[in-house]
Amino acid sequence: MHMIVRTTLLAAAAIPLAVATPAQASAAEATDVTFAFTVSGSTVTNTITNTSGTPLTCGTALSPAPDGVLPPVRDVLSAGQTLYETGEVQPGTTTQSVLDIPDGSYVALASCSRADTDPAMWISDYPGIEDYLERWPGTEFTVQQTSTVVTVPSVTTRRRYRSRSQ
Repeated sequence: MHMIVRTTLLAAAAIPLAVATPAQASAAEATDVTFAFTVSGSTVTNTITNTSGTPLTCGTALSPAPDGVLPPVRDVLSAGQTLYETGEVQPGTTTQSVLDIPDGSYVALASCSRADTDPAMWISDYPGIEDYLERWPGTEFTVQQTSTVVTVPSVTTRRRYRSRSQ
């Protein structure tokens, strides 16, 4: 399933909850959400800072980036992402980690959305993403932290054997 579609579906599922417990929604601003990607071993972590004042539904996903090159957005979205983490992100700073990633180069994408009386989506800046954001029914923002190519290194263990002479 495409990340935009998945995020939209997650946001749509949250609509009944938002209607049942209306929150004081403030006007969404481009600076309400930031992303920061890091790699450690076979894990990619996204540190999400949410200053919107409301909980958001967020996702961090990886898609292959052959030869470490940012692929066209249509290739990333049409292939879907199988390496991802999603969940609710409260105001403040939260991390999402994608674990056990096979060796290789990937583009790290992130998005957050809310589906209240002022629907909004924040998504990693990516060349051509604007064409896909037009389908979102609310306000959309591209986050200054662009989609980043990350490389998960090969981990090899070399054992040295020493022969003993007696």
